[in-house]
Amino acid sequence: MTKQNIFDTKLDNPGERVHCVHMIKKAVYPGSFDPITNGHVDIIRRGLEIFDQILVSVLENPKKKSLFSTKERVAMIQEIFAENENVEVRSFHGLLVDFANTNESKMIIRGLRAISDFEYEFQMALMNRKLDPEIETLFMMPSLNYSFLSSRLVKEVSMLGGCLEGLVPGEVEDKLREKYKTTPKTNSI
Repeated sequence: MTKQNIFDTKLDNPGERVHCVHMIKKAVYPGSFDPITNGHVDIIRRGLEIFDQILVSVLENPKKKSLFSTKERVAMIQEIFAENENVEVRSFHGLLVDFANTNESKMIIRGLRAISDFEYEFQMALMNRKLDPEIETLFMMPSLNYSFLSSRLVKEVSMLGGCLEGLVPGEVEDKLREKYKTTPKTNSI
């Protein structure tokens, strides 16, 4: 579908509005999600304000040692969004642009927490565009509450028996406690 099919533009008269023809808009939100955090959940929920459907795409990467298996990560995310029919969860391997095309999406969502994320994400977005010029990447900033949050930090806090309140959904906290054999703690502040 070309942009002309999506937008009825009146470029000769800048004062007129651009009319958008409604179409189902699906975005792919890829990641390892090992585990999914409240920052990821925030991006998905806010993404649904922009897109009709979010396809959460859990990366299968056999070269990377994950705490949770791909199957466990998919199941956790499905449990969290069980009540939302506009969130679909699938695992994938290979090129993200191939996965997006197979699932009829031309939009990729990526979260940016800090400047340190930008360089890597910028390179990935440009490579995806090189591989498929129709693919677009939308960068979303997390809500301020989650700007420091990462799966790596969550795993470390959990492993050391720290409080996970507000960092991950309850279902994920339970799974982390099972993996690390720790007991829940409350925030002492």
